[in-house]
Amino acid sequence: MSEQRSKLLTEMNDRSREVFRRVVESYLVSGEPVGSRTLTRSLSERVSAATVRNVMQDLEFLGLLDSPHTSAGRVPTQLGLRMFVDGLMEVGTLTAEDREAIDATTAGEAGVASLLDRVGHALSGITHGASLVLTPKREAPIRHIEFVSLAPDRALVVLVFADGQVENRVFSPPLGHTPSAMREAGNFLNAMAEGRTVSELRGHLVAEITRRRQELDVAARDLVERGLAVWDGSDATTERLIVRGRANLLDQGDQVDLDRIRVLFDDLERKRDIAEFLELTETGEGVRIFIGSENKLFSLSGSSLVVSPYMNADRKIIGAVGVIGPTRLNYGRIVPIVDYTAQLVGRLLSGERKG
Repeated sequence: MSEQRSKLLTEMNDRSREVFRRVVESYLVSGEPVGSRTLTRSLSERVSAATVRNVMQDLEFLGLLDSPHTSAGRVPTQLGLRMFVDGLMEVGTLTAEDREAIDATTAGEAGVASLLDRVGHALSGITHGASLVLTPKREAPIRHIEFVSLAPDRALVVLVFADGQVENRVFSPPLGHTPSAMREAGNFLNAMAEGRTVSELRGHLVAEITRRRQELDVAARDLVERGLAVWDGSDATTERLIVRGRANLLDQGDQVDLDRIRVLFDDLERKRDIAEFLELTETGEGVRIFIGSENKLFSLSGSSLVVSPYMNADRKIIGAVGVIGPTRLNYGRIVPIVDYTAQLVGRLLSGERKG
């Protein structure tokens, strides 16, 4: 929590803290402004509605609550939500029902893509939000590379990795490419590829192509450059992101929410931007919460993101899972769901089973 928010929370007396907490909790459940009369029935001490109203006015002056034009009640501001999440929120425990729904994703096909797709569906179904799953980067060492001609203007580059996985990508070869140029390009790459990851090979190739330019004819050199370039293509990051449950976001109420959700849908279509943002979670462990404009990517839609990275057996962060929705997400419930899901995915991708 920032020093400013920490100071605000420390200086609030017990009554102000309780009024603030109950306004936020009620708003997160109902999405409606909370009035003083409603609060008087739930406070631990017996006070008048006028007293509660004065406290709410003070909280509004501090920038923690806001009063919509159409209602005498109050709703938390973004600052208020952040202070609540950081200092007052009670994180619940994972329910048996939620745990079972998440654990059910371990059944079925064993492939990584299939597993993470099931995880995305489960997260969106449990939380009634949209789920985001950033899949692991392909960082296994390369075992073999081969070029296959499909048509005069289409070719395939096949990468076989040391862990047994195979990736095929179609690209446009240089005009007039020949079978011998394909073989030469493949031999050139295989001579330096074994034991290197794609990213390591790409960095090494730039220097090698320049240094050994005379050893490759023009067609083979173009094949090498174009074949490996498809792993740098605009769809490379997009393909690492799975988005599920967009329709859940339509379950809002008023027109303002729907307008914001349309903006959010547009944001979710820019998968590359979101994937690059989620990669920032690789800088730290644990669940992180981004509220409204704290996340520039979704600032116009006023959405919140609860996200956690997951790790491999070497404790290296390799991906992330998260839930996105309106700022009135049930953070206390969603945080343990996202946390448990990230840990489960990490264990499964590391070859472990839950105990």
